[in-house]
Amino acid sequence: MAFPQTRMRRLRASAALRGLVRETSLGADQLVLPLLVSESGPPRAPIEAMPGVERLSISEAAAEAAQAAALGIAGVLLFGIPSEKDAEGSGAFDDDGAVQLATRAIKQAAPELLVITDVCLCEYTDHGHCGVLREGPRGMTVENDATLELLARTAISHARAGADIVAPSDMMDGRVGAIRAHLDEEGHSDTPIMAYSAKFASAFYGPFREAAGSAPAFGDRRGYQMDPANRRQALREALLDEQEGADMLMVKPALAYGDLIREIKDQSRLPLAAYNVSGEYAMVKAAAAAGYIDERATVLEILTSLRRGGADILITYHAKEAAKWLSER
Repeated sequence: MAFPQTRMRRLRASAALRGLVRETSLGADQLVLPLLVSESGPPRAPIEAMPGVERLSISEAAAEAAQAAALGIAGVLLFGIPSEKDAEGSGAFDDDGAVQLATRAIKQAAPELLVITDVCLCEYTDHGHCGVLREGPRGMTVENDATLELLARTAISHARAGADIVAPSDMMDGRVGAIRAHLDEEGHSDTPIMAYSAKFASAFYGPFREAAGSAPAFGDRRGYQMDPANRRQALREALLDEQEGADMLMVKPALAYGDLIREIKDQSRLPLAAYNVSGEYAMVKAAAAAGYIDERATVLEILTSLRRGGADILITYHAKEAAKWLSER
């Protein structure tokens, strides 16, 4: 029936009523905190473009992870910053690399906290690309198939160090299947894969690339990361990852891709993560610092919207603040 018999405001009259009929939940146990772990440098190095985020030493990463666990956050996502780089990114699969050492330290400091490791080569290569380079008819390009072996070696090294989940972010074709096969062969069949399935060549990554020193030395990553204009291709990527053995899928970035979060969630039965990336974080911080927005209300609204869109897991640099705010509700 129409107005005046139907009055939608009846269920908005009080906080108790609004809580009773709220359709989307948001909790700290759905949050994952990204951490940038450095092999060298000071214990904590602030990142200018990302207020509140720092490059961390191994011991400080363990301390930060313990704080996250105490706040009820589900896990951390580790990125390594090596002291030296080379053409094939060998630091990525070094058993004594930044991510491997941090994984061991965090599992000691907070055993219940999930440790997710980013599996990629871009932070470790001296050229800043996500794989092995070769000379082609159009110049230097990333060699897809040769890169798969190095990604698999990296995932195995992470699993050996105690990673709970490995998360390939390179966007090479076939990398989920290759990693799954190698993990199984090496006795890590119980290690889940969280695939960066729809990872776009986005303008929102700028602050992270500065913080991790991972900007490409030449060209860009549009030859392997996705075109932001493509919806059907994103769905294909996600479903292919599911077929290859992924245990979880991901959309990255998050804010401009809510339509894809919803569509992938509708098409797949796998848990779905949304990565609220560095540029999205930096925009909120800058606007809040200028007094243009209420930071707390804005962050919680953004995260709730991603949950409403279908994300089961929220990877966000706001995780610690959001967990504190949620506990105060």
